[in-house]
Amino acid sequence: MKTARIIYNPTSGRETFKTGLADVLIQLEKNGYIASAHATTKGGDATKAAQTACEIGFDLIIAVGGDGTVNEVLNGMADFEERPVLGIIPMGTVNDFASALYIDNEIESAVDTIVNGRTMFIDIGKMNSKYFMNIAGGGKITAVSYEAPSKLKAVIGTLAYYVKGIELLPQITSTNIRIEYDKNVFEGEVMLFLIGLTNSIGGFDKLVPDAKFNDGEFSLLFVEKVSILELGRIMTMASRGEHLNHDKVHYAKASDIRVSSYDDVQLNLDGEFGGVLPARFVNYQQHVAFRVPEKFYEEQMHN
Repeated sequence: MKTARIIYNPTSGRETFKTGLADVLIQLEKNGYIASAHATTKGGDATKAAQTACEIGFDLIIAVGGDGTVNEVLNGMADFEERPVLGIIPMGTVNDFASALYIDNEIESAVDTIVNGRTMFIDIGKMNSKYFMNIAGGGKITAVSYEAPSKLKAVIGTLAYYVKGIELLPQITSTNIRIEYDKNVFEGEVMLFLIGLTNSIGGFDKLVPDAKFNDGEFSLLFVEKVSILELGRIMTMASRGEHLNHDKVHYAKASDIRVSSYDDVQLNLDGEFGGVLPARFVNYQQHVAFRVPEKFYEEQMHN
């Protein structure tokens, strides 16, 4: 018999998962799993629960929650040489990573992907000592985002907040930074930089048009110093997938990125505070096995 450990945030998704937990356990057991569940109680709890599941030797871990929960589970798994397969049931207000993998927000459909989908090894990133699966970023715009009411950020997503929080744009200034990516170097003033692993960031699926999930490379985007008016225009272009045509927007693929600054620059990691510069970002190619829908698997493996 295979073993599965569900790690779930009981407060996510308006607490609807708690009422559906029994049905999920039944569905897993019908498909050959001995299943159990752990409810998180505080920040960092999902990381510890994932570590324990790896130590015990579970075959499958199922992360139930939003991007924050998936990130915590990933950080509990990533350092182990032998890792369980990771499945996701998206229950957060922001589910960028699950959306990028075509995983349905409906519980029964997500469980169907876990038991009947495909296993695919996907890249993750490591920033200094922390792992991430979707996006890392920085700049004064990141610091401003933390000043928004938490409920607003939860509703519209981190990057979507950048676009829609026009009233905070006057507070955004450029930062003088150095970006080393593979054998290239950029030094100058930027409004923000983003280091992505997927094409779904803050609800936008056109930010990185050619994102590959298993090629060992990040998608690096950074915006040079522009006026506030022009920054708003670039953000609008990004919602339409036209931002790469702007001469102040730089885009490159890289597997090893170092970013430093003399300024105090806050970092965002999968939608949460990730520390401050300096930072090194390393791509861990095909490091974690995820359960994904057939459509996603076919697209990624044959493109």
